[in-house]
Amino acid sequence: MSIRATETGFNPEYSEDAPSFEDVTDQKGVSILEFGAPWCGHCQAAEPAVKAVLGPKSFPHTKVYDGKGKPLGRAFKVKLWPTLILLQDGLEVDRIVRPIHEDEVEDLISQAR
Repeated sequence: MSIRATETGFNPEYSEDAPSFEDVTDQKGVSILEFGAPWCGHCQAAEPAVKAVLGPKSFPHTKVYDGKGKPLGRAFKVKLWPTLILLQDGLEVDRIVRPIHEDEVEDLISQAR
C-alpha cells in the first residue's frame, strides 16, 4: 500500500490528498501521522524540530492538510495544529501537539516498540 501523502523520514509537504482512516490503520510497523496546514504559524514553528528528528528515520511520515470537516482529522479528534501521532501497526501509541523542540519529537518516537 502506498499513501500519496506519505514519505519515508521527513515529509516536507502537507497533502490535501489525505489517506482514508482504513489506509492509516492498515499500516504495519511504526509511522507518524501529522495534521496541520502550510499557512499555520504553529506548524511552521514546529517544522525545524520535526525535520531534524524525522529526517534520518526510515519509517513513514504522513503529513495531512487538515481543516474543518476533514474526515481523517476528525477521526483522530485533532483540535490543534500541528498534531503528530505515533502509530504502531495502525494504532495510536501517543501524540504531541505544537512541538517546538527536538526533544519533544524524540520523546514521541521513543514510545515506539
